[in-house]
Amino acid sequence: MTPKRMPQTDSIEELARLWDAHDLTDFEEELEGVPGPVFEPETVVKVHLSASEAEAVQRMAETKGVTVTELVTQWIRERIQ
Repeated sequence: MTPKRMPQTDSIEELARLWDAHDLTDFEEELEGVPGPVFEPETVVKVHLSASEAEAVQRMAETKGVTVTELVTQWIRERIQ
């Protein structure tokens, strides 16, 4: 029996079909260890705003087509740099 090969794709649809039909153990020969953390841990920070400030930030985010979280994160990262 020929071992299965994991597809080299970023297609969510193709990967969904793959994992609907297979188990991770079907690809044991292709698995490799990772020497450290894959994702950086995140910390949640609360910011208290007045209602008018929160509404203004919400409008700005909508204008830019992003979420409030994305906009505020962008602002903070810009200031840190």
